Amino acid sequence: MAYTGTRVDAHVKVLDERVVARAKERGIDVLVYAPHFVRLPDVKEQARRFSDDDLLVVPAREVFTGDWRNRRHVLAFGLSDPVPDFITFEGAMAEFDRQDAAVLAPHPGFMNVSLTKPEVDAHADRIDAVETYNAKLLGYQNRRMQRIADDVGLPGFGTSYAHLAATVGEAWTEFDREIETEADLVEAFRSGADRTVAHRSGPDHRLRGAIEFAHLGYENSWKKIDRLFLSGDAPTHPSNIFYDNAFDDVSVYQTNA
Repeated sequence: MAYTGTRVDAHVKVLDERVVARAKERGIDVLVYAPHFVRLPDVKEQARRFSDDDLLVVPAREVFTGDWRNRRHVLAFGLSDPVPDFITFEGAMAEFDRQDAAVLAPHPGFMNVSLTKPEVDAHADRIDAVETYNAKLLGYQNRRMQRIADDVGLPGFGTSYAHLAATVGEAWTEFDREIETEADLVEAFRSGADRTVAHRSGPDHRLRGAIEFAHLGYENSWKKIDRLFLSGDAPTHPSNIFYDNAFDDVSVYQTNA
């Protein structure tokens, strides 16, 4: 019987020809592309550009809720309208609800960038899946994520969380159905479709994870966020003219403009 499942690398930060080639080489059918600080229309344009008959690229946003020191990342796809970063958690969730998006909890319990177990538990009816394997993280961190998903009773998902092209396809979520469109993927996650979380193994896998983990230094530097966000000029700052003041009431950063 022919294989009819779908392998999804459900969270990558990079997208170019090398990424597409690596995904296909690793047997990935769907990439969820959610770059930091990029507006949804631009993410969608890139996703369309790199999708083809062999690889579906789904545009997504990993929204930074809260302020930089106490932020909570939430991954959403199936969005029709843009959602900025650095708005309140409730403001982001209300917008995802309005758009009937799939809502995922990436890397729960990790540093100060993730939902904690009590937070996942409190919002379990609004979250469609919890990450249970992340190629960037260490073994004990992945085991903790699995425990969180098990304790709150939510399905899991696995990702490469690739910020570097070579990491794409190091981990994936394998669904028992064909997924050919963004709507199919949203339905698979929102309906709790059967899936298996899998990943590569061996020294090369561990090395790629270690290199990705080392990359966190820049991702979490205060200098970076000070330049990007406190000025109010960043593309996904809620006060940016692009959002037409729609999120002023839930913005956690105010500018002097």
